[in-house]
Amino acid sequence: MELEKKGEGILRKYQFETEVIHGHTTTNDPYNSLTPPIYQTSTFVFDSAEQGQARFSGEEGGYIYSRLSNPTVQQLEEKVAYLERGEAALAFSSGMGAVSAVLYSLTKGNDHILCSKGVYGCTFGLLEMMKEKYQIDYSFHDLLDEKEIEQQIKSNTVCIYVETPINPTMEIVNLEGVVNVAKKYRIPVVVDNTFSSFYLQNPISFGCDIVIHSATKYIGGHGDVIAGLVVGKKSYIDEVANTTRKDIGAVLSPFDAWLLLRGLKTLPIRMDRHCDNAMNIAEKLIQCPYVEDVYYPFLPTHPQYELAKKQMKKGGGLITFKLKNSNQKATQQFLNELELIKISVSLGDAETLIQHPATMTHAVVSEEEKRKMGITDNMVRLSVGLEAWEDIWFDLEQALKKVNN
Repeated sequence: MELEKKGEGILRKYQFETEVIHGHTTTNDPYNSLTPPIYQTSTFVFDSAEQGQARFSGEEGGYIYSRLSNPTVQQLEEKVAYLERGEAALAFSSGMGAVSAVLYSLTKGNDHILCSKGVYGCTFGLLEMMKEKYQIDYSFHDLLDEKEIEQQIKSNTVCIYVETPINPTMEIVNLEGVVNVAKKYRIPVVVDNTFSSFYLQNPISFGCDIVIHSATKYIGGHGDVIAGLVVGKKSYIDEVANTTRKDIGAVLSPFDAWLLLRGLKTLPIRMDRHCDNAMNIAEKLIQCPYVEDVYYPFLPTHPQYELAKKQMKKGGGLITFKLKNSNQKATQQFLNELELIKISVSLGDAETLIQHPATMTHAVVSEEEKRKMGITDNMVRLSVGLEAWEDIWFDLEQALKKVNN
């Protein structure tokens, strides 16, 4: 992937791996620090009352209060927007802060949201709350066939909300098909791109309007920060910044923005290792006699394998699989037998993590909805880390053997 950058009067092209380090930002440090400084301040001083008035009225640029904007946070936002191929970006204090801001900004009472077949459990919880409090309805669909997608559009549908790959089933959504229908009805397409990061997938290049990241995951990459990001057109981002984020206040701290800027520099290296490790583990799992099904986008056995290869650079670091002849108790016993791999609900860390979606990330989802989403009691989700893949497989294999002997 190449990104365009102007330098010394000529148009230069740098690879993603270069841009993620050198980036694109208009935020300047007066001391020319190689590493971005942390502007750890809640408020900024005005030179005069007239300057304060000018900044509050919007007549003069500059910083007022870190809930509104901050130099460290702004540098992150500018860099992320550039890498995700959007016009602008906005940082939040969590992934769900980003999801909430987007859905609040696009909806009002009695509207309808069309969603991909499955969503993250907390996103589902938010949809349920919006339905109960504001009569905002939602429905799920696999979003693969354009004619079928069009049939799901209602007169009050205001956006299409997509996860691809879907958490935790790893199903792929046809982004071009969704965009074709959405444009016909002039409704925005929102994509949660957390599982891929902008290194593996760029929804905006397929015509999608808004991209969300839980930056806690691959963008941070080290399990030490909670953050969210939204990318889109500048007019939309400005509107959300001046309303939803400003007034609800899910604002990213300067220190957390600095951690993300640091994590970004190694994103391509980490993602390549996550993907290579995951591919090796997926190929081992599909041959394992104790495993029933393996869901990994770049396995030829994946139902949307060709679509995944069209939309993604590599298959990502997440694998979902089902244990053969296993119920909830036996599946949890398998998790308890693991030694190297940690039981944890997050993903994208250096450490390999595993969790039981039915009782963890998607515990809030009703049994009926879990069944519709394809979430079963014998399903586990594996976030493949940066360790030697042979050691990851050794741990999985020994645990599988213990619960099957």
